[in-house]
Amino acid sequence: MRILTAVVIIAALAWGGYWYVGASAVENGLRSWIEQRRTEGWLAEYVTLNTRGFPHRFDTTITGLELADPRSGLAWNMPQLRIISLSYRPNHLIAIWPEEQSFASPWQKITMISDDMRASIVLVPDTALTLERSSFVLSNVSLRSSLGWTASLEEGEFHTRQTVGQENAHDIYFEARNLRPSDGVLAALDPARALPDVLTALKIDSTVEFDTPWDRTAIERRRPQPTALKLKLLQARWGDLELQAAGDLEVRAGGVLEGQIMIKAVNWREMLQIGVSTGLVPENLSTSVERALEVLAGMSGSPKSLDAPLNFRNGLVFFGPLPLGPAPRLQLR
Repeated sequence: MRILTAVVIIAALAWGGYWYVGASAVENGLRSWIEQRRTEGWLAEYVTLNTRGFPHRFDTTITGLELADPRSGLAWNMPQLRIISLSYRPNHLIAIWPEEQSFASPWQKITMISDDMRASIVLVPDTALTLERSSFVLSNVSLRSSLGWTASLEEGEFHTRQTVGQENAHDIYFEARNLRPSDGVLAALDPARALPDVLTALKIDSTVEFDTPWDRTAIERRRPQPTALKLKLLQARWGDLELQAAGDLEVRAGGVLEGQIMIKAVNWREMLQIGVSTGLVPENLSTSVERALEVLAGMSGSPKSLDAPLNFRNGLVFFGPLPLGPAPRLQLR
């Protein structure tokens, strides 16, 4: 019995020592990271940084956190951030954001309020802290801009995981339900306000290849840039409008897109009007474009539905045979 008691006491002391060393490593690592950002010219401030949760968790709370990157001009401010990991699996992190936080750019400040915003992040257990997989969930999110606009989202989720058999590639899934854009965006997309204020569904299922890994240097130095995009499914529903898309794109130097995306559009005439309203389709060409799309719709078998390829070539984008203008560039700041 004495031997068993001694073993239990020694094990408890050993685990307590392990927890203390681990908690100290977590705190020192975060403080060191923040100090490194300061030496690089960032604004990086906090009020308190403490770790609790003995014996099973490292539960770290940072209060009064302010981060600002001078290169991108982006800033992030929150009253509290919790980072939780199991003491026996410290490479699996749970991040819990506060109900209110703010983001700022050189153009505006956005305040975000949410009922729930949290993430599960699993890192490869190495010094680079390479991302293995992640999962973000949001509920009842509202945005308020210093420019006067507001927007909201009932539910959202975002998931990533390393793609099996592909280096620096991630499967990425995003879904938003009941998204209400700002009044300015609604007015630009639908000047007649014939459509509902809320987009009921937006879903993206894709695989993206990057030029470098998503690890600690992605925040500290340079964002990995996309080199290829496999769009398995993009689906959006807004009132009676429905859009589906799938295809493959290569991302060349400077974010130039090359490849083809197949588009299926239901009630495409209304979508064309949105394109004209936003300037994507020049108004003086709208009649010609509509006639050409009528031909394509006739080939699709339904006057309300349209199946046609969206082609990206030489920096330009074409919908079927119709040139739409310069293609957007895909670059991460």
